[in-house]
Amino acid sequence: MPRYDTYFLMKEADVIDYVQTKYPGHFDKDAVLTVKEIGDGNLNYVFRVVEEKTGKSIIVKQAGEALRISADMKVSTDRNRIESEILQIQDKYAPGLVPRIYGYDTVMCACAMEDLSDHALMRYALMRHETFPRFAEDISTYMVNTLLKTTDVAMEHKEKKAMVKSFINPELCEITEDLVLTEPYNDCNHRNNVFPPIADFVRRELYEDDALKLAVAKLKFEFMNNAQSLIHGDLHTGSIFVKQDSTRVFDPEFAFYGPMGYDIGNVVANLIFAWDNGRAAGAEEFCDWALKAIEETVDLFCQKFLKCFDECVTDLMAKTPGFKEFYLDSILSDTAAYAGTELIRRTVGMANVKDVTTIADEAKRAHAEKVNILCGKDYIMNRTAFKTGADFVAAVLRADEAAK
Repeated sequence: MPRYDTYFLMKEADVIDYVQTKYPGHFDKDAVLTVKEIGDGNLNYVFRVVEEKTGKSIIVKQAGEALRISADMKVSTDRNRIESEILQIQDKYAPGLVPRIYGYDTVMCACAMEDLSDHALMRYALMRHETFPRFAEDISTYMVNTLLKTTDVAMEHKEKKAMVKSFINPELCEITEDLVLTEPYNDCNHRNNVFPPIADFVRRELYEDDALKLAVAKLKFEFMNNAQSLIHGDLHTGSIFVKQDSTRVFDPEFAFYGPMGYDIGNVVANLIFAWDNGRAAGAEEFCDWALKAIEETVDLFCQKFLKCFDECVTDLMAKTPGFKEFYLDSILSDTAAYAGTELIRRTVGMANVKDVTTIADEAKRAHAEKVNILCGKDYIMNRTAFKTGADFVAAVLRADEAAK
């Protein structure tokens, strides 16, 4: 045990002893265990420990002190504490839609959780053009239950304020403020990854568009100051495990109290990236599914939101006729705007998405990236016009025509 009294970044060889020491009841004492580091993100190290004889397994996720993509970018290891606590809260509000947490180690900044290896990481499954008929149903339930139920509308106000304090997340919020809401529009830190064939397009459509930059400046400060709901903060297809009859959301280390439209908009944008990939591959049925998933996700969210609002509203003034419709309209406006910023930042910013960067044909990739930028601008500049799932899909098709 003394070995784990001081933080150090574990290697695969350390993790078996760590699990046997910290979670002695999970495996038999004489179990033969294997371990593999399977992390695919930019921030953490994820180890899968498996008992060879039975196949029983556990995931250990440890926070590093720097980004894996840049040793110069330091981040607080407290993010894993935030993630562990939030997954337990979300399991209460949306049971069966997040992985189970077995424990969190405050010294090693590591959590142990349910192994979901029988699921596929959604981004890679979508890049294989697989479809998931339950996804819109599941993700809309997850978002309504975890977002609406952590607002002042539903929670006792002092309890909610205490949660705002508990889940303040300045280092990871700063990453969002820089990489999502600043740098894609000016490359001020010279970290943008711009596909050379569209460099002039990016300069014209983003760097030189003052009206767009003003709109995003307003969005940035809304993001920083609207402590509306306990949001996931990085809800993309790389943070979702799927199989045909199951959806599990994980990796909420960017979570804090912010605008709930940020999460919903991220889901919309990442389904568009999947559509980009399918379009380049000529996978027409998959593309139809991706657009339908966008439409159904938005519409099901709205339907469930209105029903849940009536069931869980506690604030007297929030029960005023017309308020819930006003509240939903503001969320949809935020959803469109933040879908736009996600489309743009994943296309030209520091952290691109493989859905698009793996498109081998340069002309098709350039077209996809132009679609993302044009659709993103439409979402941002006309944010109040998006009321239904069909509205969100129509913007994709408009951008596709304009990009030609």
